Amino acid sequence: MTEESFVHESAYIDDDVTLGAGSRVWHFCHLMQGTRIGRNCSFGQNCVVGPDVTIGNGVKVQNNVSIFAGVEIEDDVFLGPSMVFTNVINPRAEVSRKDEFRRTLLKRGSTVGANATILCGTTIGEYGFVGAGAVITRDVPAYALVTGVPGRVTGWMSRAGNRLDFDSSGTAGDPADGSTYRLRDGAVERVDE
Repeated sequence: MTEESFVHESAYIDDDVTLGAGSRVWHFCHLMQGTRIGRNCSFGQNCVVGPDVTIGNGVKVQNNVSIFAGVEIEDDVFLGPSMVFTNVINPRAEVSRKDEFRRTLLKRGSTVGANATILCGTTIGEYGFVGAGAVITRDVPAYALVTGVPGRVTGWMSRAGNRLDFDSSGTAGDPADGSTYRLRDGAVERVDE
């Protein structure tokens, strides 16, 4: 830990945890051994992280989220309250499958809404947006809005988190920040960078 980070007195931090400058860990959290957390992250009440989880910079984790071994989170990701990760595809109480954990990746800027479930082995693309309560059973493309059970692409979102409406040429803009996007062959890319 660094002197610039904040850990509430009720939180528990194992040995060999890295917590970047400006990060905050609130009530009743547990950061487990080998976990690496970047700068300016926030963990709401009752979060569990690790062991051996890597989290980037600027990540916001709301109350009641557990981030298990096998999950990797890039910069500027938002995890809504009580969303759920899994790390084994076929769990049984009497069968140990710790050597079968599947990697789950949340790419830069992605959002997972409250009470959503992310099955292990999936990737949420850059700035992908998983709606509240969705169940993700397959990869989410960059900028995709995925809702429902099971989750399906129902639209596209800008980096600022606004819905994109594409014109007949496959172009959309976000008036909030002036960014421009192109939809081609079921994939979206930002074109004004």
